[in-house]
Amino acid sequence: MSFNYSGRVVGVTGAGGTAGIGFAIAKKFLESGAKVFICDLNEEALNLAAEALKPFGDVRTFKTDVSKERDVKTMFEAAYKAYGKIDVFVSNAGIYPQKLVCEMTEQQWDTVMNVNLKSVFLCAREVFHYMKDKGGVLINAASYASLMASAGSGAYAASKAAVYSLTKTLAAELAPYNIRVNGFIPGVIETGMTKGVIDEKRGELEGAIALHRLGAPEDVANAVAFLASDEASYMTGTFMEVSGGKLCVQNPHMPWKIKEEQ
Repeated sequence: MSFNYSGRVVGVTGAGGTAGIGFAIAKKFLESGAKVFICDLNEEALNLAAEALKPFGDVRTFKTDVSKERDVKTMFEAAYKAYGKIDVFVSNAGIYPQKLVCEMTEQQWDTVMNVNLKSVFLCAREVFHYMKDKGGVLINAASYASLMASAGSGAYAASKAAVYSLTKTLAAELAPYNIRVNGFIPGVIETGMTKGVIDEKRGELEGAIALHRLGAPEDVANAVAFLASDEASYMTGTFMEVSGGKLCVQNPHMPWKIKEEQ
């Protein structure tokens, strides 16, 4: 499906580098005619993304720690000054540490919560001031871990479950201002962040997916573009799962086995 975002301004967090979901989302909106601003804490990754995105349209970058109130305020002030409005904002930034809960330090736990959860709160609270008069769309990144936690990533799962709940609360609280709030739930997507886990367990991961393949960042970007579009104007407080049918049944491998035996 193609979308027309001409004249609209879209912001995306966690969009550094060229192999992640944030980058793919920014590229999708640029290709659809939007003006886009992206942020990341890693300046080198941010510059790499900007260089790769320039051929597709108007893109600006902001080095931002989305877990810090002052950084978030500064980013939105600069974006509004540059564009005069903000129509869509995607809170995508996140980290995915692999560590048992009882082996985590307090600082490690707090870092996960600050980056994955607090950032969503800070960005929503701040962008509200720029959307409340004309409306807009907020889209938050949850995770399959928000539906089904996994051992070894308890802090991540807890943070994303909280994002799931916060998104629904924001949808209700911002509805009077014509601001829609939705989210997306990626399954196993091949990105720089998931590379280590995928390299170790590719066969096992694919076996738990009905389509028997992993997802690409572009699969998620297409879903986000739809959620932000006018075609989804009656959707708020909901999540779109982009998982290839991960664990949609207890035995997704069984139909494949039967087909092979036929």
